Amino acid sequence: QVQLVESGGGLVQAGGSLRLSCAASGRTFIRYDMGWFRQAPGKEREFVAGMWWSGGSTFYADSVKGRFTISRDNAKNTVYLQMNSLKPEDTAVYYCAAKESYTPEFNYWGQGTQVTVSS
Repeated sequence: QVQLVESGGGLVQAGGSLRLSCAASGRTFIRYDMGWFRQAPGKEREFVAGMWWSGGSTFYADSVKGRFTISRDNAKNTVYLQMNSLKPEDTAVYYCAAKESYTPEFNYWGQGTQVTVSS
């Protein structure tokens, strides 16, 4: 199993940047696919970005492509989400997620961190 703890959320003005961090427990972190999701008030949780352990392929939602970057530091068991050019519509609770490479869906979740972008 893996436990995930997010940090780095906060209040930022539109056009600003934030970097979210997700610290993972477990010695096999390197073999987990990692992802970031978000949920805005009154909306369903949506995929933001993902990074597979094998080959390091990355994937992004169209709404954040070119503005957000997911990365991981396996030595620190940490995955990051660099968010640039933030918009008010990026306001949400952001969740870190993990899954074993052989499972189809993310099955480990952090507690979430709030990101608020003011206009």
